[in-house]
Amino acid sequence: MLNNLSEYKTLVFDCDGVVLNSNKVKTQAFYNSTLPFGKSAAKAMVDYHIKNGGISRYSKFDYFLKSIAPEYAGNPDVLSIKELLSIYAEEVRKGLLSCEITNGLSVLREQTSDSRWMIVSGGDQKELREIFKVRNIDQYFDGGIFGSPATKDEILNELTIDGRLQKPALFIGDSKYDFEAASGADLDFVFIRAWSEVDDIDSWLMLNGIYGLNFVSDLSETMWKK
Repeated sequence: MLNNLSEYKTLVFDCDGVVLNSNKVKTQAFYNSTLPFGKSAAKAMVDYHIKNGGISRYSKFDYFLKSIAPEYAGNPDVLSIKELLSIYAEEVRKGLLSCEITNGLSVLREQTSDSRWMIVSGGDQKELREIFKVRNIDQYFDGGIFGSPATKDEILNELTIDGRLQKPALFIGDSKYDFEAASGADLDFVFIRAWSEVDDIDSWLMLNGIYGLNFVSDLSETMWKK
């Protein structure tokens, strides 16, 4: 049973598909960056990326070079992981600077003024901090903005140990890995579905007893009580 929002000491947000409508930006960037290996390899990369939402680009490109490229590409050594990461980062940055920001952040921030907000994402930490600052939304996340190369599990564990992540806490995510990371850290979880790339959302939510909402703004109406 989820608490009233006002009872949570910390709200943990994923970025892509939750705060920013950026899942498709990253999916296209994975395709474009691996296209030099051939269309079959690029499509296989996209399939792997979607099935493993919330995992860092570092892990995904490592898997691509070790498992996908040797199977699908005529020449599996077209680009190094450093080159793939560079191409991907350039494409993603452009998309993150222009994609839609979820509505209702300012209202929710006012409602939960006693709670600490933080971002815990699979996205690159340095990139996230830059994008959030440029787009003037870093101000909401007083608890910090965290991302890869550390995993979400590692980040949540470190933040809990050093006391920055106070419980009870709520994780707001859009992937199966978000739910797993939240469960592993003993956080409540809400699934944001409108921009998610999870295929079997309804059955998965029901199977795991997960509360789902369309957008972050819905939290203000469904979980907030004065």
